[in-house]
Amino acid sequence: MTTNSRRYHITTFGCQMNKADSERMAGVLEEMGFDFTEDPNDANVILYNTCTIRDNAEQKVYSYLGRQAKRKQEEPNLTIIVAGCVAQQEGQTLLRRVPEIDLVMGPQHANRLQDLLEQVFDGNQIVATEAIEIIEDITKPRRDSDVTAWVNVIYGCNERCTYCVVPNVRGIEQSRTPEAIRTEIEELSRLGYKEITLLGQNIDAYGRDLPGSTPEGRHLYNFTDLLYFIHDVPGIERIRFATSHPRYFTERLIRACAELPKICEHFHIPFQSGDNQLLKAMARGYTHEKYRRIINTIREYMPDASISADAIVGFPGETEEQFENTLKLVDDIGFDLLNTAAYSPRPGTPAALWENQLSEEVKADRLQQLNRLVSVKAAERSQRYFNRIEEVLVEGTNSKDLSQVMGRTRGNRLTFFSGNLAELKGQQVKVKITQVRPFSLTGEPVELCIPV
Repeated sequence: MTTNSRRYHITTFGCQMNKADSERMAGVLEEMGFDFTEDPNDANVILYNTCTIRDNAEQKVYSYLGRQAKRKQEEPNLTIIVAGCVAQQEGQTLLRRVPEIDLVMGPQHANRLQDLLEQVFDGNQIVATEAIEIIEDITKPRRDSDVTAWVNVIYGCNERCTYCVVPNVRGIEQSRTPEAIRTEIEELSRLGYKEITLLGQNIDAYGRDLPGSTPEGRHLYNFTDLLYFIHDVPGIERIRFATSHPRYFTERLIRACAELPKICEHFHIPFQSGDNQLLKAMARGYTHEKYRRIINTIREYMPDASISADAIVGFPGETEEQFENTLKLVDDIGFDLLNTAAYSPRPGTPAALWENQLSEEVKADRLQQLNRLVSVKAAERSQRYFNRIEEVLVEGTNSKDLSQVMGRTRGNRLTFFSGNLAELKGQQVKVKITQVRPFSLTGEPVELCIPV
C-alpha cells in the first residue's frame, strides 16, 4: 500500500465496550501512519466493529459489507476488516459469505491489529478468533472526545444468561491490574481529560480472577477496592462506571459511591424482567425483590441518584401477566432512562432453541407499551431538575443550535445552554435549569465550578 493513500474509516455498532475497542484500534491505525476519514468511500482500510446482541445490528453489518465488497471488485487495494462480536461468532463463515473480507478478528484481538494487518498486507486472508489472554492495553487510543474517556477494567463475562451471546464472543473474564488501570487514568489526566467511565461487561465481577483469595473464598480485591484506589488521581473530576449486574451489586459499593466525591450519582443496572420466573429462565441469579432492594438502598444513600437500566420484552414463554410485572417494576421504580429491546434469538444461546418463542407482533406490541411508559416516567423524573442549579461538564456544541454548548449533569442528563465552546470545553458550569424534557434539559449558565 502506498504511503500517499493511507486512509482509514471505522464504523462502530453496539455497546460502550465496542466504542472503546474502536478508539484503541483507531489509535493502532494512526500509529501505523493512517489518517482518519469520515467518508468510508474515501478510505482504503475499512473496519466494521460489529455487534451481535440483536439480529438487526448484525443484518446492518452485512448490508454495509455488501456495498464495500462491490467497491473492492473495482478497487482491489481496498482492505476490509470485520472486528468485534459478529466476527467472533461467525469466523470463517464470514469469509464464505463475503469472500472480499481481508481480516476477521474477535474483540480479544483488538490490540493485535497491527500484527494482523501486516499479515494481510503480505497477501494473507486472516481469521483471528481463537481465545487468548488479552495483552495489557499498551495502545494509545484515538479518542472521540478530549473531555471524557473510556477505561476498560475487565474484559469478557463468565455469566451464562440464556439469551446472551456475549460470553461466547467476548470470552472469559480477564481483569486488568489496578496499577495498569491507575497508570492509564493518570495519563488521561495529564492529557487534560476531566471525566472517565470505567467499563466492563460485568464490572462488579472485577478482581475475582486476580491472584489471591482468603481461606473463606473471599477475593482480596474487588471493584469497590478499585474505586478507592483510583479515586484520588489529580485532574480527574468525575468517575462513572458501567455495566453492573444486580447479582453482585453490594451495599459496600453503594456506600463507596456515596463517600467518594468524584463518583457520579448515576447507576446503570440492567434488570431485564420484572418477573421472577422469567428471571430464573434467563439465569439472571436474582429476583425482582432483590433488584428493588438495591435501588432502595441507592436512594437511601443518594436520594437524587439517576437510575438507568436495560429491559427485554417478549422473552420465550413470557405471558401477559409476566409482562405486566415488568411494567409494574418500571412504574414503581421510575427510571431516568431505560434501554428497551424485544427479545432477539441469538445463535449459540439456549433460549434461541426453545419452542415457546413469541410472535414478532406480540413482541412489537409489548415493546411499544413499555416505551410509552418509559417516556412518561422519564418525564416525571425530569421534573425534579426544573429551576435547580446543576453542574454540567461541557463536552461539545449542540448540533441543532450552534449557539449552545452541551454537556451532562452528574446524573448523566444531557443539558444544553448558551455559551462559547472554545471558552467552556472541559469546564464544569453551574446551570439553572429552565426547560425539562424526558431525556434532556436546557438551562442558563450561572457560574463556573472551580474544583477544590
